[in-house]
Amino acid sequence: MVLGMVRADFRRCFIELALKRVKPGSGSGLALLQRRTWVHTVSDLNQILLPGLFVIVGGVATRMYMPERSTLDLDILISMQETSTVYALLEKASAIRIGELGIPGSQWQLVDGTSLDVLISEADWISTALAQPNYSPDGLPVIALPYLVLMKIQASRAQDLADVSRMLGGAGEEELEKIRQVIQMYFPEALEDVESLIVLGRLEYENS
Repeated sequence: MVLGMVRADFRRCFIELALKRVKPGSGSGLALLQRRTWVHTVSDLNQILLPGLFVIVGGVATRMYMPERSTLDLDILISMQETSTVYALLEKASAIRIGELGIPGSQWQLVDGTSLDVLISEADWISTALAQPNYSPDGLPVIALPYLVLMKIQASRAQDLADVSRMLGGAGEEELEKIRQVIQMYFPEALEDVESLIVLGRLEYENS
């Protein structure tokens, strides 16, 4: 409860400061802001885990919705109910369990050296998010934008909020409406903040 209040306060302070200081444009051309690439390849988890057990989240997932940025870690989200199945498959693929995360989940090292963070969720929306992913150019399931926004808003770290703003700025009206519906259903107290982040994101695209 206290942590949630701290995150909410930080989120609102971040947005208030950004709205106060931000100017139209980003310093990047519009073509760059609209570019969606998958240049930095990641481990083919489809060779390790079964379909429907995971979706890619974190920095790698943002590539689907904003300009690609380099990240060393690969994060996936799984259902609490499938934890033992996922862990067994990772062990079968000779992945090494490094330790526990500060949130529910664990860190692994894959055979190719990739650092894999397995995030465990028992949220009401996890089944839908796992069942309705988008797919990367190499066929990996990536969490849909509404649920990625939801996760990042709930985390409310500075980088998460910056990512959300940029992703929302590049989203179309149809996608924004889906995001609003998901936030209204699962995190209604953050709906006003999402609208502010949409404004921030659009300002970045304006005059770029």
